[in-house]
Amino acid sequence: MSDLRKIIIDGKEIEVDPALTLIQACEQAGVEIPRFCYHERLSIAGNCRMCLVEVQPGPPKPAASCAMQVKDMRPFPDGEPPQVKTNSPMVKKAREGVMEFLLINHPLDCPICDQGGECDLQDQAMAYGVDFSRYREPKRAVDDLDLGPLVETHMTRCISCTRCVRFTSEVAGVMQMGQTGRGEDAEITTYLNETLDSNLQGNIIDLCPVGALVSRPYAFTARPWELTKTESIDVMDALGSSIRVDTRGREVMRVLPRNHDGVNEEWISDKTRFIWDGLRRQRLDRPYVRENGKLRPATWPEALGRAAEAMNGASKVAGLVGDLVPVEAAYSLKSLVEGIGGTVECRVDGARLPAGNRGAYVGTAAIEDIDAARYILLIGTNPRDEAPVLNARIRKAWLQGANVGLVGEPVDLTYEYAHVGTDRAALQSLVDQGYGAVKDVPSLVIVGQGALREADGEAVLAAAQAVAEKSQSGLLVLHTAAARVGAMDVGAVTEGGMAAAVEGADVIFNLGADEIDIEPGPFVIYQGSHGDRGAHRADVILPGAAYTEEQGLFVNTEGRPQLALRAGFAPGEAKENWAVLRALSGEMDRTLPWDSMAQLRRALVDEVPHLGLVDELAENDWQPLAPGKLGKGSVAFRNAIGDFYLTNPIARASEVMADLSARARARAGEKMAAE
Repeated sequence: MSDLRKIIIDGKEIEVDPALTLIQACEQAGVEIPRFCYHERLSIAGNCRMCLVEVQPGPPKPAASCAMQVKDMRPFPDGEPPQVKTNSPMVKKAREGVMEFLLINHPLDCPICDQGGECDLQDQAMAYGVDFSRYREPKRAVDDLDLGPLVETHMTRCISCTRCVRFTSEVAGVMQMGQTGRGEDAEITTYLNETLDSNLQGNIIDLCPVGALVSRPYAFTARPWELTKTESIDVMDALGSSIRVDTRGREVMRVLPRNHDGVNEEWISDKTRFIWDGLRRQRLDRPYVRENGKLRPATWPEALGRAAEAMNGASKVAGLVGDLVPVEAAYSLKSLVEGIGGTVECRVDGARLPAGNRGAYVGTAAIEDIDAARYILLIGTNPRDEAPVLNARIRKAWLQGANVGLVGEPVDLTYEYAHVGTDRAALQSLVDQGYGAVKDVPSLVIVGQGALREADGEAVLAAAQAVAEKSQSGLLVLHTAAARVGAMDVGAVTEGGMAAAVEGADVIFNLGADEIDIEPGPFVIYQGSHGDRGAHRADVILPGAAYTEEQGLFVNTEGRPQLALRAGFAPGEAKENWAVLRALSGEMDRTLPWDSMAQLRRALVDEVPHLGLVDELAENDWQPLAPGKLGKGSVAFRNAIGDFYLTNPIARASEVMADLSARARARAGEKMAAE
């Protein structure tokens, strides 16, 4: 404790780390300091001056608490600890002056501003400002920027805090925004009037302390005090970001991030944030059955009766678990289908993930380990598309000096990396020679699903384990499907994978697997939320709830069970997924032994105890796979995601995602004149 420094804040003596800034020390002491430009996850700008405090001993003027460290303060001549005053007359006058300056040019848009009710400027003007202004001159006005279809700009409201500039350049890794001019002519703009090319750009909406940057899809639709707020978990990728779903009545109006230091810090991807319009479109809101080649609406008893008759009369039933299915539904399907001698498979994309070996299909590392890693090796993955928030975390480690290597397709990851090679031969050379990680220095191997989907997927995973073992690195398997780890945990797998599961099946129960084509022949029962590929192939459709409409467990890519809570109700006659399967089991005279979600979860935790440890990481045993034969050395790894914006049925139903996808394709196709 000797390296702590004593300081006095508003008469209260505390001991703090000398590397802390004064604003952080005040927070530790429970004293609130107003701020606009300071953000704990961004670099310090020190340009809004709202966080001024009085420092003694020191010059007779206020100091910016965000830019001054505790170690910069000197004690009094008699050895007394230095003092910080946050509510003295000098500080009060300084804050009122700063607020008066900020409001000189700020328009009186509050009644029509989307930020109204959750605006830092409103709150701090009330708390620290004065009720008059001495300025009568006309207010400055500037042109709005076109940042694309996600972020709407009202730059006349901008107070030049530069949070958006720092986020896009430091966290998102796109150098497209900046500030030009000085004084009254200072203006935030984009270089060459470009629209933002990042799948994290929506976070600048949350960062903006005024209404200069607001959500374009959400604009003028609701006020924050009208919305019901539900804490939940994102399923657009396997990271399991903590989110808040805001609803009005039955409709999801917006999705916002929640802070979770171990997973997503306080960022979410654009797909997570703007997917909500896809929850309203192309929904399955009533059962259907196919007659004479066409689907027609049916009642629940008729649809369940038809499904039960087909399953009871089948010689073999195969159950397929989709990418957005909660653990409870996967477990219910497994119990039902295996109870009649059928097979269940969750690896519908063909990933060669070894059943029962959690250290191999999840790994041994945590997402948080990326922060301390000095060496990071990526194998067959493009984390910028597969998990944008995790990619931002790798970029943060890179900025702090980490070395990143990539085996796979060369792509723009927003940071520099050593491209080891694209093919199996490059991976084999790392197995033979080891990679540059130094033992006793934290390092990490991250394997993507693109590397595991080919026929030699298990050999690739074994090679990745060998590289990790030789360099004493942690292993992280980066999944693309939110439901995959949970379904693997409950054993929804078949020896021999997808092909073995469906081979010889005359009835296929498709639980939300929309990324696959089912061959003609088998009778298909589809249970899901959207009229996508799975529903088009179905003979019976049982409408289920989407992830915002039922409570459910999801296990993220590092093996952390998380609880998604229900924010609204499913449309029409759609029901919760576990309840549909429970009703179907009753219709088949094979009733599942639970009548409520609580009973189902109790049975689930009895069988798989670590699923009861919500938001805790279980330690996985290291069980190396037997070395296998990698495919032909010149065969390149292919990344798992082709189009970031259209990876699941909810995304494909979203107009916003369709627009973003079209723009991304256009950007990829256009060539500059110099090329």
